[in-house]
Amino acid sequence: MIDAVRPFSQVDVFTDELTAGNPVAVVHDADGLSDAAMAAVASWTNLSETTFLLPPTDPAADYRLRIFTPRAELPFAGHPTLGSARAWLEAGGEARDPSGPVQECAVGLVRLRAAGGRLAFAAPPLMRSGPVDEADVALLADALGLGRTAVLDAAWVDNGPGWVGLLLPDAATVLGIEPDLRALGSSEVSRAVGVVGPHPPGGEAAFEVRAFVPSLGVGEDPVTGSLNAGLARWLVDAGHAPSSYVAAQGTCLGRRGRVHVEHAGGEVWVGGGTVPGVVGTIAV
Repeated sequence: MIDAVRPFSQVDVFTDELTAGNPVAVVHDADGLSDAAMAAVASWTNLSETTFLLPPTDPAADYRLRIFTPRAELPFAGHPTLGSARAWLEAGGEARDPSGPVQECAVGLVRLRAAGGRLAFAAPPLMRSGPVDEADVALLADALGLGRTAVLDAAWVDNGPGWVGLLLPDAATVLGIEPDLRALGSSEVSRAVGVVGPHPPGGEAAFEVRAFVPSLGVGEDPVTGSLNAGLARWLVDAGHAPSSYVAAQGTCLGRRGRVHVEHAGGEVWVGGGTVPGVVGTIAV
């Protein structure tokens, strides 16, 4: 039964070229939709995330966002944050702060800013950090088709989805992974695993990143803001990365995602291009 016809957008994120990034579906004016209806729409779009724009409950926020994968709701996710902010602005949203809007979601308030033609979000604090048990690293390495010695370092970098980060020797090793998605999806270690490895110096991107989240209905995510935000906190603090860099992601999926990371003023900013691709209505 149709409840209402609502504005609908689809925005490609972490790219300057439509179809080269990671799309997010955005349902505007979603007030009144039930949890079940939101979950059904997210399952139907079958994108890694579908979001729903709602009036804020916190007076400091410009809007509230709920984020769904095809199987579950997330407290925070990066590319949906950027894509939904772009959709909100394109639909006439006006932020009270001229530097950018403030988003309310399950992890709290997330500030955004526009700079250099890109949108960026201030990375939320990690919900879990620190080392990963050795036995768990070995299990994840095996599920990724890697020998244990290929993992140079590992850490929890969870800001909502449950991320574990694994540092590999180089980008070529990252790109060569052929994961056992069934094993990853049934793993009791974490429902979300990210791998990262450095590119040779002098190139456009400093790191190559891949994200595997089969338990959430997404085998490999094309470009992942939350993972890159968590990795940025860990890699810089551990001395594995400079304070600002560009990460490439989506290469194995035929995408050309570029994630811009900057540590400034004690905060981590994660940004990229956002390209509107679909504007219309949805009857839900």
